[in-house]
Amino acid sequence: MPQSRLVIDSREQSTSLLSTHKVLRNTYFLLSLTLAFSAFVAYISMSLGLPHPGIIVTLVGFYGLLFLTNSLANSGAGIIATFAFTGFLGYTLGPILNLYIGAGLGDLVVLALGGTAAVFFACSAYVLTTGKDMSFLSGMLFSLFIVLLIGMVASIFLQIPALHLAISGLFVIFSSAAILYETSNIIHGGETNYIRATISLFVSIYNLFISLLNILSILRGDD
Repeated sequence: MPQSRLVIDSREQSTSLLSTHKVLRNTYFLLSLTLAFSAFVAYISMSLGLPHPGIIVTLVGFYGLLFLTNSLANSGAGIIATFAFTGFLGYTLGPILNLYIGAGLGDLVVLALGGTAAVFFACSAYVLTTGKDMSFLSGMLFSLFIVLLIGMVASIFLQIPALHLAISGLFVIFSSAAILYETSNIIHGGETNYIRATISLFVSIYNLFISLLNILSILRGDD
């Protein structure tokens, strides 16, 4: 009887491991596709010289499409919603990049892109190679979210470069911690839906890139 139980437990562990690997594989595959699609939309937005939609449309589009994607995450329509969400963010990124490139700051865009890639791969590699459970970061992430929310509201009324720099710095920390947390959540079976995992990682990468771009711009004195 104990030996039979041991065989069953071994099979359950193997099934769980295979399921985790499948979620991780599907997440990275979908993430690579959405990053490429978002970059393509950003390029089109830049080429056509499309204007930025504004803070209200951006927020409504972001949270509306985010809610839609999460609500459809368990169906095939979730894939379409994922590309709609990431494509929208690519569109909003186009005008921002045009401002930097038009001001002769294309080198900052390249540096921010390289920094974003380096942070993402470093955080992901750390969790994947060590297998460390990063669930303890959940409390810190929640606290940082509240601080960032208050800081962003304050920055609307207080146009202080030091405040913008601090917020961008906190966003870098928040996004890096979110990548660690989400990757750990996937490999430990906490996240079993690759669409939700993809969206979480995509948002972290997007915020990381924008924040690094802001920091580099402020430090150069061109913000």
